[in-house]
Amino acid sequence: MQGEKLQEIAQRIQTMREILEIPVAEMAQQTGLSAEEYLKNESGESDFSFTFLYNCAKAFGMDIVELLTGEAPHLSFYSIVRKGEGLKINRRKGFTYNHMAYRFSGKIAEPFLVTAPYHEEEQDQPIHLSQHDGQEFDFILSGQLKVQMESHTEYMGPGDAIYYDSGHAHGMIATGGEDCVFLAIVIKGDSKEVAD
Repeated sequence: MQGEKLQEIAQRIQTMREILEIPVAEMAQQTGLSAEEYLKNESGESDFSFTFLYNCAKAFGMDIVELLTGEAPHLSFYSIVRKGEGLKINRRKGFTYNHMAYRFSGKIAEPFLVTAPYHEEEQDQPIHLSQHDGQEFDFILSGQLKVQMESHTEYMGPGDAIYYDSGHAHGMIATGGEDCVFLAIVIKGDSKEVAD
């Protein structure tokens, strides 16, 4: 994320935690970080992962879009997002998430158009794994994705889909020499215990 936007989001996170009187130790536990790591995120010293933002929004009882933009979604019947107009969220090593329903309030799922960049240096390295409550559906539109589900590794291409319990450790990288674009639908769960 860009510095100014990162600071704005960090300030919203700190303000919400203080308003709700949630101790740092509790927020650290709910985001799966140490208190020191949590405070670095809350102060804007380190960039946020999607999972961190998702867990903060859940802890605050607010929509992730409101946490990102400072404005609550207002549409409740339907919402259209035209090509290229999703709410852009950048996360680890160039992954770009475009939220495809950011104007809709009361969502039971978070739909994203994700671009995973291809990096040659990642191909033989362990894949970073994360966890968050709920379930997820990913559908590959273009490119290839190497997906790790705990100790299982799968390779996916255009037209392939995976549905999984995202409370289990999972991670992915683009493979095959090109970026991978996929639709990710994160379905909210009940638990507040989530880790990145």
